[in-house]
Amino acid sequence: MIIREATENDIPDIVKVLKSSLGEDQLLLSEKVWRYKHIDNPFGKSLVLVAEEDGEIIGIRAFMRWDWQQAEQLYHCFRAVDTATHPAHQGKGIFKKLTLKAVEIAKGNGEDFIFNTPNEKSRPGYLKMGWQAVGKIKVGLKPSVHGIFGFQKKIDYNITRSGSGEDIENLCEKWNSDKMSANKLFTPKSPKFLYWRYENNPLQSYEVMSNRKFYLAAYVKKRKRLKELRIAECIYDKSSVEAQKEVDRAISKLEKKFGAQFLSFAPAFLKTGFLKIKGNYGPILTLRNLNLLEQKEKQFLQIQEWHNSLGDLELF
Repeated sequence: MIIREATENDIPDIVKVLKSSLGEDQLLLSEKVWRYKHIDNPFGKSLVLVAEEDGEIIGIRAFMRWDWQQAEQLYHCFRAVDTATHPAHQGKGIFKKLTLKAVEIAKGNGEDFIFNTPNEKSRPGYLKMGWQAVGKIKVGLKPSVHGIFGFQKKIDYNITRSGSGEDIENLCEKWNSDKMSANKLFTPKSPKFLYWRYENNPLQSYEVMSNRKFYLAAYVKKRKRLKELRIAECIYDKSSVEAQKEVDRAISKLEKKFGAQFLSFAPAFLKTGFLKIKGNYGPILTLRNLNLLEQKEKQFLQIQEWHNSLGDLELF
């Protein structure tokens, strides 16, 4: 078995392995989606490894590049995402071999850490390979009175901009500056990132609203007979009462549009008035240290040190 870094020429064969492993009916498993996630990412190209036997790709492992920042310090990281083994070659430990090799390469290249939110089934395997549990992601919840008669409302997403590119640039600069002052881990935002993550995402459509005072990206998650309006991203000047009022009006408008029964959001990012609860309701975040100093590793293993939007850590 040969383990090597993938090239763009491998993408068609990588997609074939993904479909053979996860199902041919997975229409979103396409070269377009792969390029979106692993080539077009504004943080850089992913670290992708493949396992080969007799010239045929039989396993893949992808780590998506991601940046986190604390104060002035920028951390170059990876998020452990796509993985697949061809059904005819399962049981050979391919997932573990690819993952450990990727860790070795990332560490040797000077990257800082790897993070992800593995499910209950896969988390034990990650922990055995040196990952550590950080804790459950903080999520805020708030009921919406606008959703009482909204069960049958159609979900149709739009992108509405009433500001310029320069306005978004200024919003991001102010937002990043405020987050730097908070001295917590955050993902630095830019117009390029927002366009990639929310406006040009082939995996999940978002309702996007923006002007010179805020940038908002949201979508609806159906939970049986309930609709959750998830605020994936909300960038604004939290010190501005006027900006807060505009954000509140925008969210209220979306609650009415989609007939949402409740709202979910990142408590560190968004103020939403009364009648809300917040706690560790999200999935468990895990971290694999690569080159962090011991003091920083201990710090980042505390969930309260992470000031993330829901969109920073949700799967896509």
